[in-house]
Amino acid sequence: MPDYTTRFSLANQRALVTGASRGLGAEIAAVFADAGADLVITGRDVAGLEATRQVVVSKGRRCLSVAADLATVEGPRLAGSRALEFFGTVDILVNNAGLVFVEDLLDTSLDHWEQTQRVNLRAPFLLAQTVVPKMIDQRRGKVINISSLAGGLAPLGHAAYSASKAGLNLLTQTMAAEWGRFNIQANAVAPTVILTEMGQKVWGDPGKGDPMKARIPAGRFGEPIEVADLVLFLASSASNFIGGQVIRLDGGFSAV
Repeated sequence: MPDYTTRFSLANQRALVTGASRGLGAEIAAVFADAGADLVITGRDVAGLEATRQVVVSKGRRCLSVAADLATVEGPRLAGSRALEFFGTVDILVNNAGLVFVEDLLDTSLDHWEQTQRVNLRAPFLLAQTVVPKMIDQRRGKVINISSLAGGLAPLGHAAYSASKAGLNLLTQTMAAEWGRFNIQANAVAPTVILTEMGQKVWGDPGKGDPMKARIPAGRFGEPIEVADLVLFLASSASNFIGGQVIRLDGGFSAV
């Protein structure tokens, strides 16, 4: 059996990470590059993508950035197609891009509802349809979907977001059920509040954030690197017998 450094290595692996211009996506891209992967990164923020690309290249890895709007039908397909053109295949797909509008259910506009479903749920479906056939051909691959603890709970003001993440959880299980026979492992990571720009926007007010922290046994919110390290494990060969799981990363929140 290879030693642990080999089991957790992504050497010679080719990864596509969405929403990589900032936050979790940028952190995941950097950790993947540290572990030896080459990357295609995508998002809407061209300047942010370039900053992430420079980080990856500084670690000696190849990196292509693709500006794409994942709220459209064409955006995910473009990102997936460009990754296939660049690499020939994709070994690891990380569906990280997501958005949230915090508003009461009765105040949620149809536009906000549909935007949320398009980015958080439809885009992972379209990206998988684009890149997974090559994984099937090579009889190996990893799909990691960034979900949320809100996909199994009902935090106030998160109706559209929770619905999208609950759908992503079931989509992940379907991916695992259909593609497991091809040695493709699909899993989801479901964090509680993570201190990204989006996390700070929603939970940065102490009046809102402190009561939430009080419900977390660890007494704090998560850091982006903690999500990225779990995604690295799921992308590596060390996780080859894990499939169809929604792994909570919540400081013990769901245990109480």
